[in-house]
Parts: sequence; structure tokens; C-alpha cells
Amino acid sequence: MKYSLQTAFKSWLGLTMLVIASLAAIYFRNGETGLDLFIQQWPLSNLAVTLAATILTWLLLGALLYLLVNEKINAGNVFTIAGFFLVMFVYLNILRERFRYGDYAYYIEAATALLNNQTLPDTYLYLPLWASILQFIVPLGDQGVLTILWTLNMIALGSFYFLLHRVLERYGFSVRFAAVVAVLFILINAPIQRTLGFVQVNLLVMDFILLSILYYPKNIVFSALLLALAVHLKTSPAVLVLAFLLERDWRWLIWFVLSFLIIALIPIALNGITPYYDYLHNIVALTQIPDTNFHDTSFDSFLRFLNPFLGINTLWTRIMIYIAKVSLMLATIVVMIKNVRRQSFVNTQIRGNVMLNAIPPLFIIMTLASPIVWDHHGIFLTLSFLLMLKRIESPSMWMWFSFAYFLEFIMPSFDFFPWSYGRLIAPILILGLMWGIPKKQGLSSFFDSANEWFVKLPI
Repeated sequence: MKYSLQTAFKSWLGLTMLVIASLAAIYFRNGETGLDLFIQQWPLSNLAVTLAATILTWLLLGALLYLLVNEKINAGNVFTIAGFFLVMFVYLNILRERFRYGDYAYYIEAATALLNNQTLPDTYLYLPLWASILQFIVPLGDQGVLTILWTLNMIALGSFYFLLHRVLERYGFSVRFAAVVAVLFILINAPIQRTLGFVQVNLLVMDFILLSILYYPKNIVFSALLLALAVHLKTSPAVLVLAFLLERDWRWLIWFVLSFLIIALIPIALNGITPYYDYLHNIVALTQIPDTNFHDTSFDSFLRFLNPFLGINTLWTRIMIYIAKVSLMLATIVVMIKNVRRQSFVNTQIRGNVMLNAIPPLFIIMTLASPIVWDHHGIFLTLSFLLMLKRIESPSMWMWFSFAYFLEFIMPSFDFFPWSYGRLIAPILILGLMWGIPKKQGLSSFFDSANEWFVKLPI
């Protein structure tokens, strides 16, 4: 068996070198036009994305063969490694078939504006760091930027799998059970598919957040820096700072503030202070949008729909929006405090315990407090949902959890009122389930049984 694997890996290496050498020879002999004889453009495909998907898939095959040949896969990590390759191969095939992508165009538009010393367009709703970085690759053109961001997203997806796996382990999931949960969660997940389909930055943001959680408290500097980066990419993660504050770790807070300010200087050094004013202007304008969008599952969008439908004055609609968000914030704080006191998700007496128990409900307010909540934002609710697997016991809790999970992650994106707003209801249901966790209840029998079963599985 090992000899066959060695032969397969050597064959892979030989074919790889042959392809590289042949492409180099064709290019130096005939230039780019010579390559056209060996590559065909399918009418409904993006050629650069197709090539990127093919290259990544081929490299992953080589990585898999290398691990097998060198006996790096064993009973302790077989679920983890198998899950990673399954996720990557599935999504590389799905996304290779897409021929039209979305939100990256807003990033290019913003980066181009900065490159030309113009104001940020009103479609750019983030702090200017991302656009400031992307302006360096704008000369590559639309296709070049898309290919780079698409490839970066695939790398972020693979990282997200491993990081989610590690975070679940920190919350008490066994290695194998964590792998199975991470794989099933990622493979059938509308928000992740939308994130990848629109070439959004959500996966990169989540990677920074998960890394920040993992590095605390063993490296508070790096933990603070990573969360600061997440906030600069998407402002909403700033609410997660509260979970770290509850640890009363003032050194972490100081490093977070310093990291945030230092990162903020990068766009200023490149383009001045004006992009920050543009950001503030765009955010204020966002709260004044008069119409609704069924892909936007925010309180704002839902209540704005009621304006023409029920004849409600716009002023009262805005008041109701503020009331809804303040109520959700207060409810989240109450649930967070209960989680910390009851040690709902982690009951070990180690530093970081408070943060780990406080952060799951904060992801809910982080997502729903925004003036606009697209369906791909559901990825930020990952831990809020998955950690409830530790505490769900009664049939009624399982019913509500399953219903909320179905609405948030399994239902496709669509444009029908009121079902579109299932992704507004789902996080609120999970917050209610967190609040209802009994004080003296231990871990759910499902969680204990699954953890034990996967540990004892003879593989």
C-alpha cells in the first residue's frame, strides 16, 4: 500500500513539473496567444476562476498524497483531515461553476476611488482599511482583483474550518465530534455559500475573531491585534470587546486600543483622513434609507416594510427600530450575565472562562444591531448556534433550535415576505434558548453521548 502511495505521489510531482515546464515553453515560444491553443473558455464560466479552482484542487490532491505517503494521517486526526479535504473539494467545485460574482465590485470601486484621490462611494460601508489595501492591486483590473480575492476567500474557508474545529475543542467538543460538526455546518450553509458567492470578507473577519478567541489568554497582544483587524474589516465585531472586558483584563484592552489606533493610521498614511469622514457619511446615510429589501433581514428593513403597508409615519418607524435594538441589546446583556454566572458553555476555573461564556450571545447583537443585515451575515452566528448543542436537552428546546437552525443556515436566500425575515427571527430564538438554560442542568445527553461515541469509534 505504501509503495503504491509513493508511486502515486511521485507521479503527481512528475505531472506537475511537466505541466509547469510545458506552459513555460509555450509562453516563451509563442507568448500568451500560444496558451490560447490549450485553454478553452466555456460560455458560462469565468476562465480565471476556473484556472484558480483547478490549480487549488490539484495542489490539495498533492497535499493529500503527501500526508498519506508520510503517514501523517492517524486515528487521532483522520476525521479532522478528511473533513478539511471534503469541504475544500466540494466548495471548489461549486464556486468554479459560478460565472457572476457580486460584492467584490464595491471593493474595487472604493479602492479605485482612493487610488484616484476621490471620495469613497456610498456603497462602501466599512472602515477604509480594506479599500486602502486593495488599491495596490487595482492596476490588475477587474479580473485580476476578482481572482486574487476569490483565491483569498478559498484560503479563508480552509482556515475557517480548522479554526472553528479548534474553538469547538476549546469549548469541550472532542476532536472527532468537532470535526464532524464543523464539516456538516460548513457543507450545508446558505450564509457561507452567499459569502463565497459574493466574494465577501466575512470569512476573513470570522477567522480573525476565532483566532482572537484561541490566542486569549496565552498571547493577549496577538489576541487584541486580531480582533482590532476584524473591527477594521467590518465594524460590528467591536461589540465583542465587551466579552474581554468582563475578564477585567486591562492589559488586553490597552493592547486592543493601541492596535486599533495603529491600524487606523495605515489608511491615513496612504490617503489622509478624508476616507474616515466618507465612512461616517455613508453609515449615517444608511440609516436614512426609506425602502426595504427582502435580502436585508435587519429590524430596519422589516419595520420599513410596514410603512407603506400599514401607513406608519417614517418617524415612528425609526423610533420602533431604536426601541427594538435597545431591547435586544438589554436582553443580550441579561443573557450574557446569566451565561457567565452559570458557566453555561465552559465550567473550568481557568483564565478566559468568563470571555468564553460571555461571547456567544454577543454575536447575536453584533449581527442584528447593524442597520443592514444581509443573508450572508449569518456566518457571524456560528458559535451562537453550535455551542447550544452542549445545552439542549428537552424535546421542545430541540424543536425550537432545529427550526431556528433551518431558518438561518439551510433555507436558501429568497425574496418573499414574510419568510425572508426568518433570519431575523432565528437569532432571537437562539437568544431565548440561551436565556432558558436551566441553572443546575449539566451538559445535554446528546452532547455527552456524541462526544463519547466518537472518541470510542474504532478508527
